[in-house]
Amino acid sequence: MSVKGGLRYPWDGAPEHGAAQEVAPGVLWLRLPLPMALDHVNCFAFDEGESWTLIDPGIDTPKCRAALQAALDGPMAGKPVGRVIVTHYHPDHIGLAGWLQAQGAELWCTRTSWLFARMLQLDAQPVPVAETIDYWRSAGMDPDLLARRATERPFNFADCVHPLPLGFRRIDEGDVIEMGGRRWVVRIGHGHAPDHATLWSEEGDLVIGGDQLLPSISANLGVYATEPGADPVTDWLDSARDFQPFATEAQLVLPGHKLPFTGLPLRLRQMISNHEGALKRLSAHLSDSPRTACECFPPLFKRPIGEAEYGLALVEAVAHLNHLWHKGEVTRTRRDDGAWLWSLT
Repeated sequence: MSVKGGLRYPWDGAPEHGAAQEVAPGVLWLRLPLPMALDHVNCFAFDEGESWTLIDPGIDTPKCRAALQAALDGPMAGKPVGRVIVTHYHPDHIGLAGWLQAQGAELWCTRTSWLFARMLQLDAQPVPVAETIDYWRSAGMDPDLLARRATERPFNFADCVHPLPLGFRRIDEGDVIEMGGRRWVVRIGHGHAPDHATLWSEEGDLVIGGDQLLPSISANLGVYATEPGADPVTDWLDSARDFQPFATEAQLVLPGHKLPFTGLPLRLRQMISNHEGALKRLSAHLSDSPRTACECFPPLFKRPIGEAEYGLALVEAVAHLNHLWHKGEVTRTRRDDGAWLWSLT
């Protein structure tokens, strides 16, 4: 048990790949590897008697698949996976769902998650499309980096998500489902991903948070070329406030990354204040001179941004600027090179 930032962590470390930690009767915590700076995702297994329900089974890479297979063969006693529940469509959460479906599992998720995943899986591109390049340019991406990335293979969903066969079961706001001997209420959040499912046990002891309820790190709130005028910051703040009446100190939150924790009421307040603080710093940054989105990294992230995290920083900077724009607190004008310059009104 440790306490950090006001949150309590019953376990100081995660299980090894292929191992499992029981976090409640009939509930196992698996840690699966990711090939990125955030090098893991949490997967939770619920004992259904003759089978398992898995939450967020990781990305489709050889290492992640091997770790999941080792857990299936070892601590999960060789019982089959009968159901996969995916909190949202991002590759590190839905990547191996199709692989498990091919072995007989049923997929449960929101309709938006399934449609996004199917769409992106069919949209593989050898180089970035023109709309993406224009979007990067409008954000003020460094010209040398833009020229290089315009000729490189971009991230493709299909490269790390197993093909999803037709067929899923939709979950939606207010649904009550049975899993692992408990009844769970589905509550939908937004901002990090559209229609992100969270699951709250009716007994009040457990919450499946996915990336909507993370400790110690902030979920990325990004704007992309698919919806360049989006305001995920408002979506995120509204969701955090909507969850507050249901949060208690007693709930053990099982998050998509990092460690299980208690102290959800405090964490929701922190999530709100973190972005409110970032918006205040951003407004101050714009007070003396117009800026591009990429010139707004310092006040938002308060640390140097390298190439590995540049793309995520760019989409989050646009998200916060869009939020101020929709509130009427900033304006933008197009620079000769195509970049938007943002100014306080």
